[in-house]
Amino acid sequence: MSNEPVDVLIIGAGASGAAIAWSLIETKMRILCLEQGNHLSDKDFPSRRDDYELSRYAEFSCDPNVRRLKQDYPINSKDSCITPVNWNGVGGSTMNFLAHWPRMRPSDFRTKTLDGVAEDWPVDYYDLEPFYEINDRNVGVSGLSGNPAYPKYSVPNPPIPIGILGQTLAKGFNKLGWHWWPSDVAILSKDDNGRQKCVNAGTCDLGCAAGAKGGANFTYWPILENAGVELRTNARVSEIQVDKVSGLANGVLYYGADGRLNQQKAEIIIMACNGVGTPRLLLNSKSDLFPEGLANNSGLVGKNLMFHPLTGVAGVFDEPMKGHEGPMACSILSQEFYESDSSRGFIRGYGLHSGRSTTPMTFALGGYGIDNPIPWGDEHREIMDNMYPYLAGLTIVTEDLPEEHNCVTLDNELKDSDGIPAPKITYRVSENTKAMIKHGEERAREVLIAAGAKKILSKNDDNVWWRAGWHQMGTCRMGHDPKKSVVNGWGRSHDVKNLFIVDGSIFVTAGAVNPTSTIQALALYIGDQIKKNIGTLFD
Repeated sequence: MSNEPVDVLIIGAGASGAAIAWSLIETKMRILCLEQGNHLSDKDFPSRRDDYELSRYAEFSCDPNVRRLKQDYPINSKDSCITPVNWNGVGGSTMNFLAHWPRMRPSDFRTKTLDGVAEDWPVDYYDLEPFYEINDRNVGVSGLSGNPAYPKYSVPNPPIPIGILGQTLAKGFNKLGWHWWPSDVAILSKDDNGRQKCVNAGTCDLGCAAGAKGGANFTYWPILENAGVELRTNARVSEIQVDKVSGLANGVLYYGADGRLNQQKAEIIIMACNGVGTPRLLLNSKSDLFPEGLANNSGLVGKNLMFHPLTGVAGVFDEPMKGHEGPMACSILSQEFYESDSSRGFIRGYGLHSGRSTTPMTFALGGYGIDNPIPWGDEHREIMDNMYPYLAGLTIVTEDLPEEHNCVTLDNELKDSDGIPAPKITYRVSENTKAMIKHGEERAREVLIAAGAKKILSKNDDNVWWRAGWHQMGTCRMGHDPKKSVVNGWGRSHDVKNLFIVDGSIFVTAGAVNPTSTIQALALYIGDQIKKNIGTLFD
């Protein structure tokens, strides 16, 4: 290992870090990526084990507070109704994400203009459109072209079969005359470029044993390592350093696997640590120039945290739905209620996502929405025998508007294994989102009944799912005005001209769709802008 200065230092080897590294390969610059986790071999995926379900509650939990591995950092979520979930390692959370792959819609970038809320993005759908297309090819997206909810675009691979569950729910949407479409998924429906197509194992969140899921570990990183991008694992960055004279970032301090503190110099630093990890690192990088945290002259680092608050409604049908067969979260998607309609009593909208069922033990223990284990005894047998096989559900995925009081700060006491302060989450669901959830639950019931459900199951309370923190956005928002944003329209810090951010923290609004497709498209767009502006990059 050499700590010689590099041209580009990327912090984080997940979705956005891998994408921008790929974009910058052609510059021939020396690129180094520091990743606090390890590079998990596919032979070690829980999906290859007989006891794979147990790992959801242990070393492969989506919640770092459950995993508690050395490379994880604890998160204080006591003041939040949602806890962030992630994976620390090469591939980032694409290791255990479910690969649902919708794009944001054109209106998502113009909420201030269209609806008078939040702020408009400094980029729009059409700026990102070519990068959506590039990324879809790189990742291996499957879907059905022609979705009327979007401007016209083509999907590289045929759709994943929607199954009996999807067909049943589609009949409900059809009966009501509401939009639905097979979900775009970052999962191969056919063999491609050495990767195997989906085998319908239903273990997408436990490391895809077939390699069909388009995680950055399977898609971008083999290309990057073959191209000479250096990947340094078990390297946890604690602080970004700044030159007192120039005001530019000149390197980082990081802990290696041996626990020793190292210094790495770089000309350009790119942050790709997710919507919680990035503000955490910036807030911890204090100096005389930036006493409130690096790149934080606006005071907005860590502010405007957005999730996608989730809840769900399920129906019990007469015929087996075979919901556990196939990719976990990928069947059909409705955006009938996505755009604003003042008659509904809230601004903006939501999607109705048809996911498949979880595996039996996970269902019994209350995973993915139930939150509480099902009872033991006769009631347990009744539910597992006469409900579980016949279930089909809809998840209400709501847009979360930015509010400054929803934020990431540093915890005064809690620290990770290297002594770095842990992030503290302060978050509450807005009244607008609560109204959206209630409306979505009512519409989901209508669909299920129209589809033939004989019984409806829902949580029957106002609580959103606790582990709904997959999507962490907005904590270092982009914008033209340095007083109202952290980075400019192409990810460069307003305050530190050689510091870039490419992860979900730069989102201005959240939309009501899974963000990874947009995160990677943004990373490719920012990489393209760096190349176009290379001669005046620090001006």
